[in-house]
Amino acid sequence: MDKPTLVCKLNKSLYGLKQGSRQWYAKLTETLCLKGYTHFMNDYSLFYKKNGKSSVYVIVYVNDVLFAGTDQEEIIQLKAFLHEQFRIKDLGQLHYFLGLEVMYKDDGIIISQRKFVLDMLKEYNCLDYKPCSSLLDPTIKLKAKEGTFLQDPTYYRKLVGKLNFLTNTGLDIAYIVQHLSQFMQEPREHHLKAAFQLLRYLRNDHTLGIFMSKDADCTVKACCDSDWAACPDFRRSITGYLVLLGNSPISWKSKKQETISLFSAEAEYRALRKVVGELVWLSRLFEELTVPFPMPILVFCDSQSALHIAKNPVFHERTKHIEVDCHFVRDQLQAGLVSLHHIRTDSQLADILTKALTGIIHSATLSKLAVFTTPPI
Repeated sequence: MDKPTLVCKLNKSLYGLKQGSRQWYAKLTETLCLKGYTHFMNDYSLFYKKNGKSSVYVIVYVNDVLFAGTDQEEIIQLKAFLHEQFRIKDLGQLHYFLGLEVMYKDDGIIISQRKFVLDMLKEYNCLDYKPCSSLLDPTIKLKAKEGTFLQDPTYYRKLVGKLNFLTNTGLDIAYIVQHLSQFMQEPREHHLKAAFQLLRYLRNDHTLGIFMSKDADCTVKACCDSDWAACPDFRRSITGYLVLLGNSPISWKSKKQETISLFSAEAEYRALRKVVGELVWLSRLFEELTVPFPMPILVFCDSQSALHIAKNPVFHERTKHIEVDCHFVRDQLQAGLVSLHHIRTDSQLADILTKALTGIIHSATLSKLAVFTTPPI
């Protein structure tokens, strides 16, 4: 340099800006492509490289990266290459990732968030609370416009935000969390009381995790359910669906429907449409992952009326306003992606995502969904 005593002035750092994460993803994508990797069309956070029978997958979340595959030598070379480019830190075998804890067993793995739960219980001084087995006090009916306002609404919002993150593995609390999330704008005292009831439930067993089996069974099946006009303020229904790979849950949702359903069969059918949409995406992702799964995918619903709407090509007076939903589900049914089956209400696993179950029924449902207590380390 002609003037070695001068330095450059940094006007603004890229780190922390809105475009920072996008620029980082573009740079990482460019780097991985140089090594022959391609991103999945159905999930841009996944990259893969296949060479004959061997394959390597890269999972990216901002600057946290996971490697998996059958070619150990390729993984070692990729780590060395990325270290040259970005100075990465190799943490070894996966045990902790973005708040998720992975415990290895002979027949599979257990994914939990027990450290996150324990830290949250400490933060809200709930370690001395008496545990309980029920998610929601049946004597309390939560409404948006009733009760005394909280003096500090951010306290409630922060708590519900943490509980929402916990639903990444906690399908048992998904319904209650979506219910509490409806009151974020103007939280009241009884809303906060219900949130602390949920903390007492977590205090009962903070080590619950999802078991992912090593079993070669790749059968995909799904359950869907709804609770008609469950919202006391707007009379909207609750949709709940659950997707299982073998006996392990891999996708679930509990959400209030966008529109008011005029009758229970319509609410059930809208829940059916949601789970079929999820299955369309999952089937495409599995095809890219070259995961063989039998088709059609079994979908279980406890409403005979909703199943008749899906299978009947004739539009009736009561169903003409949900015509788009009918066409979508029927198209996937005729294409052979799904097959619809009736299931008894007392055997419906998706019930846990649409309503607060009693302690005994709740525990029995969890045992059927491969949700177990994580053994101590």
